[in-house]
Amino acid sequence: MIVFPAIDLKQGQVVRLAEGDMARATVYGDDPAAQATMFAEAGSQFLHVVDLDGSFAGKAENREAVEAILEAFPGHVQLGGGIRTREAVAGWFDLGVSRVVMGSAALKDPEFVRDMAKEFPGGIVVAVDAKDGMVATEGWADVSDVAVVDLARRFEDAGVASLLFTDIGRDGLLKGVNIDATVDLARRVDIPVIASGGVKGLDDIRLLALHARDGIEGVITGRALYEGRLDLAAAIQMAEREG
Repeated sequence: MIVFPAIDLKQGQVVRLAEGDMARATVYGDDPAAQATMFAEAGSQFLHVVDLDGSFAGKAENREAVEAILEAFPGHVQLGGGIRTREAVAGWFDLGVSRVVMGSAALKDPEFVRDMAKEFPGGIVVAVDAKDGMVATEGWADVSDVAVVDLARRFEDAGVASLLFTDIGRDGLLKGVNIDATVDLARRVDIPVIASGGVKGLDDIRLLALHARDGIEGVITGRALYEGRLDLAAAIQMAEREG
């Protein structure tokens, strides 16, 4: 199982939000590239980056910071946030992004996402963000009437690399991952699932890794790392051992 340390970008700074609320952002640094380097030095070969401003604007708003991260980080970078056109998708791949995360577009324009998955095999991740079991979009500002599993199943034959499942009610709150909902989704679809939202410590990593055979591909963690509650090197070792 893969551990993805997260770098969330807001106005060029490294932040974490509480429950996806831009007004509840905690700043952890003003040098995203340095943070990416620290994660690499801890042994990470994977990184999850989100352009938070871009999620609301529908276009890249932290391009300079993302480019600096790509230059500094020697591993695989997974990027999300406002990527809603073919030009944007292709542009990021040309710059060295390994996988592109698409959320709002998956709900509003599923054929576009399917086309991108076909054009860029193994490069598209569909974000399935949940609030009370329903899909949220536009940087989590809007909650739809579509159930999480229903959206996920629309892409089972599309060739997407993974589903990124986030429980918004836990994101950035250190409440622990919603293991039951995440594993249930993984068992009900034929696409690998990446867990996100609420990681508070090593036990979350262990519990998720034990379900790797159920389809859990990885886990994203942010605030627990920034606040010293989770050691990245230990988390990577745990994920490799148990998963």
